[in-house]
Amino acid sequence: MLLGRCTQDYNNGKIISMTPSRIEQIKNANRKMGERALRVLAVAYADIKSMPGQTKPEEIEKNLIFVGLIGMIDPPREGVKEAVATCTRAGIKTVMITGDHLETAKAIAKELGILKNSDLAITGADLDKIPGEKLEKEIMNYSVFARVSPEHKVRIVKAFRANGKVTAMTGDGVNDAPALKMADIGVAMGEGGTDVAKNASDMILADDNFVTIVEAVKTGRHIFDNIKKAIHFLLATNVGEIVVVFFGLLLGFDSPLLAIQLLWVNLVTDSIPAIALGLEPPEERHNG
Repeated sequence: MLLGRCTQDYNNGKIISMTPSRIEQIKNANRKMGERALRVLAVAYADIKSMPGQTKPEEIEKNLIFVGLIGMIDPPREGVKEAVATCTRAGIKTVMITGDHLETAKAIAKELGILKNSDLAITGADLDKIPGEKLEKEIMNYSVFARVSPEHKVRIVKAFRANGKVTAMTGDGVNDAPALKMADIGVAMGEGGTDVAKNASDMILADDNFVTIVEAVKTGRHIFDNIKKAIHFLLATNVGEIVVVFFGLLLGFDSPLLAIQLLWVNLVTDSIPAIALGLEPPEERHNG
């Protein structure tokens, strides 16, 4: 975008005309910096002798002089790579949706283990060319979405949900709000997130850390498993009591168990074991 507005190039202290070969050289440098997981900014300026009458961008931001590229590293937080690996082992697909350059996004995703050999990466411009039905069929093949708009984020979430997947979307900006609302679980950032994102989400991260989401999933699965164990146990013991009473009455006997006896049996045999099942530590599959 910036190169399209540059007509000159600041090169070795001299200002020369921009040429197609120089533009290609700059694009190659941009791509190489992106492959090193650098976020790249292009810098240009306009040499204006006096304040123009029109201060609109389309009037000022033209015939610029290109200066150079700046590469910045935004390293992933500690523990994120391990958290992504934990998600993979737990059957959770982690997807990167970013406004960064495609090459930068791919480099970071490979470093974190999000983009594997068989996974695909796509830009928002290419996403627009894919019909909705085709995207829904192929969405599981993609792990990186770069240069996306808010509309793209909503399309991505819809496509995953169309495949019957439970989706959790993270975001911090106003442009993330529609996708946060569309997802099954919207997760906003508590520290750096906007009020709009927080209001549109179902859960707010107090520490803005992806690792916390993984820990929350592990804890949730642990609690759900223990609830199921306790319910199965209580159903099994109570069904046994019901069968004894039912067949006793069916055969013409008085109730084999009185109400006070049933209460006593439930108190002694149900309460303590059910509590023990509810307090069981997580199973190995939830630890890893």
